[in-house]
Amino acid sequence: MESAALLNAIIQNAIDGIITIDERGSIETINPAACALFRYSPEEVIGKNVSFLMPPPDRNQHDEYIKRYQHTRVPHIIGIGREVTGLRKDGTVFPFRLAVSEVAYSGRKIYTGFIHDLSKQKEAEEQLREYAAGLEGLVEERTQSLKETVLALQNAKEEVSISLEKEKELGQLKSRFVSMASHEFRTPLSAIQLSASLIDKYAQQFDSEHINKHVGKIKNAVGNLTGILNDFLSLEKLEAGKVEPNFSSFDLVKLSEEITEEMQLVAKQNQHIIYQHTGKESMVSLDQNLLKNCIFNLIANAIKYSGENTFIEYNTEINEQGCTVIIKDNGIGIPEKDQKHLFEPFFRAHNTGNIPGTGLGLNIVARYTYLMNGRVDFTSIVNQGTSFTITFTKA
Repeated sequence: MESAALLNAIIQNAIDGIITIDERGSIETINPAACALFRYSPEEVIGKNVSFLMPPPDRNQHDEYIKRYQHTRVPHIIGIGREVTGLRKDGTVFPFRLAVSEVAYSGRKIYTGFIHDLSKQKEAEEQLREYAAGLEGLVEERTQSLKETVLALQNAKEEVSISLEKEKELGQLKSRFVSMASHEFRTPLSAIQLSASLIDKYAQQFDSEHINKHVGKIKNAVGNLTGILNDFLSLEKLEAGKVEPNFSSFDLVKLSEEITEEMQLVAKQNQHIIYQHTGKESMVSLDQNLLKNCIFNLIANAIKYSGENTFIEYNTEINEQGCTVIIKDNGIGIPEKDQKHLFEPFFRAHNTGNIPGTGLGLNIVARYTYLMNGRVDFTSIVNQGTSFTITFTKA
């Protein structure tokens, strides 16, 4: 009795609908979930042929199907399951997944149908089809919006650059503006990035080259703009004196291998980042986050200003004198007349052309390095490449 009560409780509280019928198709039991799906009370369905819960043509074929199965024992649904359509009391139809099992009980056959509502799934699939249909137009619209946003930020950067040369009051105004603008843009950018990722996920089943291409454009544009915002925020914190180095001991080789692996993912086609360490020691005492930001900036520049099918050398060395980090590329190089301005905020060399950037990265690298009591040096030849060296001398 206890087992029967437990089984009945499970059936009555099941999320999916459960209906049992006899060999003639008459309904014997129906649980609350099935009643809710078909919008009938148990009294209205028990004893009736289950086919009245089906729209044509399934309604007309159901009894024949049972007879054919009982005669041939060849199942079409029993033990297999398939998607079918149900007919509610109000005349509306809904999709569901039907699984049927056959049970021998007290010398007779009972068929149990398990009903899983697919309405929400089908609605989601239909929405996805609608999204896919209008995706290209939406991508173009958002891409244009991002271009306008980037242009607005570039204009804001120029205004900020001018304000740096003015008195302290204007400098404070600039800092407030940069902080506000960066934070205000971050929320919609996060929403766009999330939307693009969701579209990419849901559109995988369509395997559309156009969808993948335009979603990639959105993600790349958001990534570029996010980098610009991060530079602005880093500069604002530096000028406000909010950046304090937190020295700790960590494994430089392990950190470098992680950076290499991460940056290789964003490298251009057939660009290879080659990492090598010199020295028996691997532990250093620096601010790991500040150093990581410096290396990220330098490797990102090497990727940006080098072409495809190139190598980027990333070397670290720890010896008795201290620690050295070297990033070397064979990219466009820096004109000699521009080299003296290279670490100035917002400065960009004249040969960068249309390559995106804020002109803040190297200024941030130099200031972070200085906070860790280090120095940055570089050598560069136009069209041959550039080598940056960060040096930390042991005290």
